[in-house]
Amino acid sequence: MPIATPEEYNEMLDRAKAGSFAYPAINVTSTQTLNAALAAFAEAESDGIVQVSTGGAEYLSGPTIKDKVAGSVALAAAAHEIAKNYPVKVALHTDHCPKNHLDGFVRPLLAISEERVARGELPLFQSHMWDGSAVPMAENLEIAQELLARTAKANIILEIEIGVVGGEEDGVEAEINEKLYTTVEDGLATVEALGAGEKGRYMTALTFGNVHGVYKPGNVHLRPEILKEIQDAVGAKVGKDKPFDLVFHGGSGSTAQEISDAVDHGVIKMNIDTDAQYAFTRPVVDHIFRNYDGVLKVEGEVGNKKAYDPRAYGKLAEAGMAARIVEACQQLRSAGTKIK
Repeated sequence: MPIATPEEYNEMLDRAKAGSFAYPAINVTSTQTLNAALAAFAEAESDGIVQVSTGGAEYLSGPTIKDKVAGSVALAAAAHEIAKNYPVKVALHTDHCPKNHLDGFVRPLLAISEERVARGELPLFQSHMWDGSAVPMAENLEIAQELLARTAKANIILEIEIGVVGGEEDGVEAEINEKLYTTVEDGLATVEALGAGEKGRYMTALTFGNVHGVYKPGNVHLRPEILKEIQDAVGAKVGKDKPFDLVFHGGSGSTAQEISDAVDHGVIKMNIDTDAQYAFTRPVVDHIFRNYDGVLKVEGEVGNKKAYDPRAYGKLAEAGMAARIVEACQQLRSAGTKIK
């Protein structure tokens, strides 16, 4: 079964931490982008993570429907079927979910998985993210405690965000200021509230200057050493080396060294969205520019069906996105590490 079971997902994350590599987590919005991710993981011989955001889930349900739960369930169903053809393990994850979307996204999806597990089935998604970066720290951790109790019982991993990722994603915006850097005190408060695995497994997006969206290298000051400082301080408190399973958000434009340093400090999952979107769209633009008189009916002509057939440029788009994901697997050192 290519969709990872809870046991296999835990093994994936354990292997990543022990082997000092991280999995690309690819945001998808369609079966085309899903296919691109799966093809890339297979080519790189890397297991991986496919994820859907609130906006992506709405789009998957149909632009006139905008039902986040329906879109997520549809994606999971498609992934379970399509992934059977690929020789890698893939985990399904839901991305950033702020407080105002919990009741329309994560909580109902958790309820579906709870019902499935009660029937002796596997959860629908292997992990969910709660993004409490926009609420006070105490409230962030209080909601995380509630969700962790539920995810643990359903054999699901929770992802949380401690600190703030700047920029904008799916309508969630944050300023670029000192809040982009999680503190040691934040890390200690997190482990005090959520434990170090005994209350359920969770991944933590500690922020070290991360910004969502497009930026050139050097425009944002990333400080991966913050991750080490927090891991060391919390590790000393709980008696574990690198106690947090870390997630890297807002990594578009990061240098290879910044990515490598973050992985060395315990990052086991890195979100890839903006770069993948561009890699998908760029070949479509190239196709249209090169075949404008085929994709358009110019000066009374009828165009060229082979040029405007969506499959013609869709295949190019998938190939472009897949190539970028293979590059991510190589940068994150997950290439060649798939579970045999």
